[in-house]
Amino acid sequence: MMLLWLQSDLVHGFRHAPLAVVSALVVTLLILAAVFAPWLAPHNPMDVASLSLLDSFKPPFGMPTADPANPLGTDNQGRDVLSAIMYGLRVSLLVGFCSILLAAMTGGAIGLLAGYAGGLVDAVLMRIADIQLTFPAILSALLIDGIIGAMLPRTMRESVQIYVMIFAIGISLWPGFARTIRGSTLIERDKDYVLAARVIGVSAWRIALTHVLPNVLGPVLVVGTLGLGMAILTEATLSFLGVGLPPTHPSLGTLIRFGNDFLFSGQWWVTVFPGLALVLTVLSINLLGDWLRDALNSKLR
Repeated sequence: MMLLWLQSDLVHGFRHAPLAVVSALVVTLLILAAVFAPWLAPHNPMDVASLSLLDSFKPPFGMPTADPANPLGTDNQGRDVLSAIMYGLRVSLLVGFCSILLAAMTGGAIGLLAGYAGGLVDAVLMRIADIQLTFPAILSALLIDGIIGAMLPRTMRESVQIYVMIFAIGISLWPGFARTIRGSTLIERDKDYVLAARVIGVSAWRIALTHVLPNVLGPVLVVGTLGLGMAILTEATLSFLGVGLPPTHPSLGTLIRFGNDFLFSGQWWVTVFPGLALVLTVLSINLLGDWLRDALNSKLR
């Protein structure tokens, strides 16, 4: 089974796409760096007791007075920038993956229901999706985050902010999944295997879940891969604006916001390196998603 998978057209195309291979390697290294940050990071930026203001604003490697123990320098609190990026990447990827999973589950259920049921159900659900699509994802997430934050007690906001952020971003991105699955479902529901299942008395919900859904997951994978970069960028934007994750859970966007205050005072590395890490992460994910979209389209043709 594994040998057949390795000889498939998709894997063969991946092996002969250097840009996709490099993007996949970069994404894999970033995920490994985030997951194993407590063991790989040179320092623990979350340990306040280990920080010293005497170590603040150390320049990165290659500049005068640079410290080899801090290859990317330190920030205003003496935190190692490399370690902070690894921990921040951990939070950014966690929020991105969880919000995309929520968006895929919500949009998938709505799109499958709309496409298979059709009629009034399809019209109502798609008009709701159209209305939300008129608002940029960043504004939708900002509105949802503000409403939930106002409803919660002030003492609870910081402890549940990461969950609020995941919910806000996930809900703001579901229309893309819904429209994709709805379009594929409209094609699949009139095929012979679906008609045969109806003839033998299989219930509608079982046909939708066990017959139609597995055949519409290909486009969802592409939308999810591209949406992951959007989710990470949305979270970084909200955190940069100061309405995202709290300082106790610093993401890449939070690190960029903190370093922005020192950008023009000479300590450029505090914000430039987290910014480069964000660009590299989103770019690699988007390039991988672009290749996956082209590969699946060529396979379907």
